[in-house]
Amino acid sequence: MEKKVKMILFMLLGNAILALGTAIFVVPNGLISGGVTGVALILQHFFGISVDIGVYVADVVLFILGALVMGKAFAATIIFSTVVYPTFFALFGKIPFLMNLTDDKLMAAIYAGLLMGTGIGLVIKVGGSTGGMDIPPIILNKLFGLSIPVMIYVGDTALLLIQALYSSTEQVLYGILVVLLTSIVMDKILIMGQKQTQVMVVSPKYEEINQMIHQKIDRGSTLIHAMTGLKKTEQPVVMTVISNRQLSVLNDLILQIDPQAFVVASEINEVKGRGFTLSKQAIKDVK
Repeated sequence: MEKKVKMILFMLLGNAILALGTAIFVVPNGLISGGVTGVALILQHFFGISVDIGVYVADVVLFILGALVMGKAFAATIIFSTVVYPTFFALFGKIPFLMNLTDDKLMAAIYAGLLMGTGIGLVIKVGGSTGGMDIPPIILNKLFGLSIPVMIYVGDTALLLIQALYSSTEQVLYGILVVLLTSIVMDKILIMGQKQTQVMVVSPKYEEINQMIHQKIDRGSTLIHAMTGLKKTEQPVVMTVISNRQLSVLNDLILQIDPQAFVVASEINEVKGRGFTLSKQAIKDVK
């Protein structure tokens, strides 16, 4: 239940942010765009269909495609977004204050990319869909393992090329900026997690360091079989994952044991498992 509530909240927030970026920055400033908004803008130009109606039409077609390939659970997230996104889009479009935030097209393009990338990323991160042009990339990712951000970028580029047929050079340049920022921000959101620090220690006193990590830092560790490069001495390397604020404490404790220890620390984006996404007590209860 907690997972489902989290998914609904993230999808609600993601669609709201996506709609906000589109409604107050893309449409009022005449920017061209990728995604389902880009499809709607193309339909508006060639067939005179309003953008909000175009969004609904594109969403219905993509929903059918997603439901056929991805199954009922994924189709449910599409239905959710198909209802929520156009609703937020229409709501934000009726607020005069939001429609006049900026007349600077460069600023509009930057904020549009930031908001749209954040919105799409939040929805995809919890396994959902915005009900738009992220559906084909998600399908391609499932069938062929292709990168979702890259495929979205390719699809958006194709939509920009179509809109370039009737848009000015300046509009195309701003559109490219929107697509690039959307892809970059979305990629960052997808890999965003509970950042931690991975530490690897090379020292002949590896056993003392290993025990210290367990007893004083209260973290797990792994001994990795390794060989020194100069003397070809076989020696385990101690590897552990700690929080960022524990790094200075760990460094001090290591130096107390071995002042000549070789320590390498690197930031990692996400960690799963006991002590991080699973509590230690939960593991004990299962056992």
